[in-house]
Amino acid sequence: MQMNASYTSFVAVGDSFTEGMSDGLPDGSYRGWADLLAARLATREPDFRYANLAVRGKLIGQIVEDQVGTAAAMGADVVTLVGGLNDALRPKVDMGRVRGHLEEAVERLAPACGQLVLMRSPGRNGPVMERFRPRMEELFAVIEELAARHGALVVDLYGAPVLGDPRLWDVDRLHLNAEGHRRVAEAVWQALGLPAAEDWRAALAPGRPAGWTVRRTEDLRFARQHLLPWIGRRLTGRSSGDGRPAKRPDLLPFS
Repeated sequence: MQMNASYTSFVAVGDSFTEGMSDGLPDGSYRGWADLLAARLATREPDFRYANLAVRGKLIGQIVEDQVGTAAAMGADVVTLVGGLNDALRPKVDMGRVRGHLEEAVERLAPACGQLVLMRSPGRNGPVMERFRPRMEELFAVIEELAARHGALVVDLYGAPVLGDPRLWDVDRLHLNAEGHRRVAEAVWQALGLPAAEDWRAALAPGRPAGWTVRRTEDLRFARQHLLPWIGRRLTGRSSGDGRPAKRPDLLPFS
């Protein structure tokens, strides 16, 4: 991309990663990397417009059904698509079906926008990451292939070790915290050819490890508040996004 390129509209498509599930605002809404990116883009273009169609918990098939057609019709300068990871983290998944949905999404979005942006999503270091790493890497290989075929950009968050640092993740251990979202926004900003404000890949300063008691207390709180409800939804076929609308369903001036 050319430096100092002009982008007057941005549509974000995906699941909770793009909705922005941390850094809650006083009104109960969330401010994620897409919101931060939109705010920066709006400073460059007085008529800038932004829509965020992402909804937490959505599988890639649901993203295609509920969001892709709407996003394509908006004809934005930039569209970001991040999806498929919720599928890959399920106990059972048909990765061939995931690939098919991703192909459909990219084939519909790429010709309908100025620049399509895909991502290799980050993953917090730990045993869960190791268990699902083969599926994630299979998913990311498909993303790379589709990007090359359709002229999309790929932001490689997975390949940035700093985004595996637990200090960049929220207490639910599934979503980035404010600092993590800020770095992702910077990564997409730079991928779009805009002047870098910082090195988003820079490692955090060494920290003092928490003591055993603190770690066990955090583990128990995580299990009670986040892990057990997540398992309950999986067992009952429910999703955290059931019945939830997109927070910015229309391509409107940023505010």
